[in-house]
Amino acid sequence: MPKRKSELPAVLFDLDGTLLDSVYEHVAVWWDIFRAQHIRVARWKIHRRVGMSGKSFIKELLRELGQADKKLDLDKLEEIHDAKFARAVPKLQPLPGANELLAHLHKNRIPIAIATTGNRKQTSLLLKRLRLPKEMVVVTGDQVEKAKPAPDIFLAAAVKLHVDITDCIVVGDSVWDVLAAGRKRALPVSLLSGGYGGDELERAGAFRVYDDPADMLQHLEQLGLPGLDK
Repeated sequence: MPKRKSELPAVLFDLDGTLLDSVYEHVAVWWDIFRAQHIRVARWKIHRRVGMSGKSFIKELLRELGQADKKLDLDKLEEIHDAKFARAVPKLQPLPGANELLAHLHKNRIPIAIATTGNRKQTSLLLKRLRLPKEMVVVTGDQVEKAKPAPDIFLAAAVKLHVDITDCIVVGDSVWDVLAAGRKRALPVSLLSGGYGGDELERAGAFRVYDDPADMLQHLEQLGLPGLDK
């Protein structure tokens, strides 16, 4: 199918920390898992890696801790994480303005998609915490060869929307989203709602940094998108 021709860009959203207030639940679950494996690690070191694939960040963290030779079943650890995290999902809340931002873009016929590192099963639970427009395009980590910070997820979302990745705005909360977007010349936009600092996100290449989806919704004209009527 040919790519869509439009004067307006598509918008690709990360999920955790971008639309849902779920980053710190991920941190707590991974910290418990590491503790059970007798690995001592500060929570902030885990937080710095939320958004990367589980396998990638575990390998990197073990190297940093001088335990690269520790034998771990990474697939099993990811299964444990998903099971523990699933118990926290019913308590998760959308970030301020998340539902309203999605609804506004959909109303104005802006192609939108969610592109998340999480697998399909976990993501399906998280999406129930949001009010999604009908037929929302969603791409998950198990649908691509490489998860973030590789750009594969955003590329796959652009393909599903029938747009060129260079005609996309990528909205995320971590430097990994900025890196993935920038590698394929999408426009990176960052939110502070995942816990990264604004200066760090800007140094990574974010075009604009907003507090949360509600703040972004108030300033859509800065991104060349239709703003609120009032």
